[in-house]
Amino acid sequence: MPDIHAGHNFREVIKSFVTACRKKKTIVFLLGGHVIKCGLSPLIIDMMKNGIITAVALNGAGSIHDFEVAFGGGTSEDVSENLKNGSFGMVEETGHLMNTAINNGFINNIGTGRALGSEIEKLKLPNRKNSILYWGKRLDIPVTVHVAIGTDIIHQHPEADGKSIGQGSFLDFKLFCGVVSNLENGIVCNFGSAVMLPEVFLKALTIARNLDNKVEKFTAVNFDQIQHYRPNKNIIERPTMSGGRGYSFTGHHEFMLPLLAAAIKEEVKLRSVKEREC
Repeated sequence: MPDIHAGHNFREVIKSFVTACRKKKTIVFLLGGHVIKCGLSPLIIDMMKNGIITAVALNGAGSIHDFEVAFGGGTSEDVSENLKNGSFGMVEETGHLMNTAINNGFINNIGTGRALGSEIEKLKLPNRKNSILYWGKRLDIPVTVHVAIGTDIIHQHPEADGKSIGQGSFLDFKLFCGVVSNLENGIVCNFGSAVMLPEVFLKALTIARNLDNKVEKFTAVNFDQIQHYRPNKNIIERPTMSGGRGYSFTGHHEFMLPLLAAAIKEEVKLRSVKEREC
């Protein structure tokens, strides 16, 4: 990687990841739905298993794509074509199974992320090993889901229940606030969420600081196919004004996430080898 301009910044980000891993600091990934739809979940799961990622936040679309991958091995539909006859998003299995899990989560006072992960595990969905929600449950890593009513296809289903959806996402927001409260000297990495998760992060950070948690010096990174206002303002610029560092990178998720994951693992491995040699 050239040590100039964006190449230099990328090197700095990798160094931050290695340092945070070595010191066992919080590393949270915020994921938009397109990241999962492109088949990149195995890279996230691998970093969860290897102790690199300590928490994951998904928007509603991310949770749906993840659940459908666990159920059917893929997740896609022709939105333009299906919108013509009103069939867009009207998949019975997705709506029924996910709303059942969320409604049961309401009864048991469980957040949406853990409720969905538990449902995937209980049903033994055939492709569950490619599910971030499933591994969050298995590894006991916080995987939170943050939604707005009406933004997701499962809200179209007859079993969708407003109080369950709201309570599940609110419990996950509280859990996410706890994650952000421990972000000092850690990393927040936003991959592909242009609006929802940058807004959620900003509010969680406000709560963490309001409760006198020291969350000032951390690394904030934004990866996206094009740069948007909210990620750069709400994750990169405003939150790091007290002493943190912010970086933005532009490129297709299909290239950037594999590059990031490979670089982190390679550097962690090299540092470990050098330590053993010493």
